[in-house]
Amino acid sequence: MIDASDTQIRDREKIGVRPGLAPARLDALSREIVGLKRSLNAVILAHNYQVSEIQDVADFVGDSLGLAQQAAKTSADVIVFCGVHFMAETAKILNPGKVVVLPDRDAGCSLEESCPADRLRALQATNPNFYTIAYINCSAEVKALSDVICTSGNAVRIVNAAPADKDLLFVPDENLGSWVMEQTGRPMTLWRGDCYVHVEWTHGSILKIREDFPGAPVVAHPECLRSVRLLADEVCSTEKMVSYCRASPAPAFIIATEAGMLHRLRRECPDKTFIPAPTDRCACNECRFMKMNTLDKLYDCMVNLSPKLELSRDILERARAPIDRMLEISAR
Repeated sequence: MIDASDTQIRDREKIGVRPGLAPARLDALSREIVGLKRSLNAVILAHNYQVSEIQDVADFVGDSLGLAQQAAKTSADVIVFCGVHFMAETAKILNPGKVVVLPDRDAGCSLEESCPADRLRALQATNPNFYTIAYINCSAEVKALSDVICTSGNAVRIVNAAPADKDLLFVPDENLGSWVMEQTGRPMTLWRGDCYVHVEWTHGSILKIREDFPGAPVVAHPECLRSVRLLADEVCSTEKMVSYCRASPAPAFIIATEAGMLHRLRRECPDKTFIPAPTDRCACNECRFMKMNTLDKLYDCMVNLSPKLELSRDILERARAPIDRMLEISAR
């Protein structure tokens, strides 16, 4: 039983609600986007952290692994990627002959920025026995330097499948890498990078929300700090958050990942309550890069087929092998 009033829960759920488009404008724009999708033979892929109105018009909403899998098997002529830049790059790598557009070219990622290809290349040169496992939150150039890619949903499986005689180098998220080491027992050299959103949660902020909602399980993303993960009832990817919350008998959950995930959870589990985990600074936590994409920008990029994602043939070819290796291992 949740030891909190219904009013308290509703108040927590309202925190972080963004002012949206007027209903008439939202409906009209959504219909225009659906029409464009048909005329372009396009597919709209949206990450779980996108604004709710983009999630609602997307053909597929998911985490990085699910999006990569959808991109790999799509028959559409145009891929509209609503996420951040490296995700659109992944779609292009898997579909070099298709048009890939994204609503905002400047939607980046703190993890991607933390790991420039030249610095990774220099580190790799210090140990010829390195086997580089790159979290998908990295540039196409870094993927091209890697042996295999992973996501938060398959990182444990990917590390377990790595050659036993190699020295594992995990880039760029040290928190995900630390969690994977805990799960697998495989020692790894960790790149010093993090997601600026997920490191905002602290031991103290999670303790406080647990006091407010003592019966609600805490579900945290592995990009969170270890001090937060230790307080969580479940540490998992965003996709596994859906299945965990659906299967759990608990009526309410505290969610420690980017706030956009709450929309999908509420849509998929409408009979349950989802409470955004607060940070020390705010009552919810949003990625400024993910929120750069808007429904207006989505419409414009489909009308103009721009910004368009382009990569050199060399990068396309070298970056594809480690992604294909990830998809093959994940399918086993």
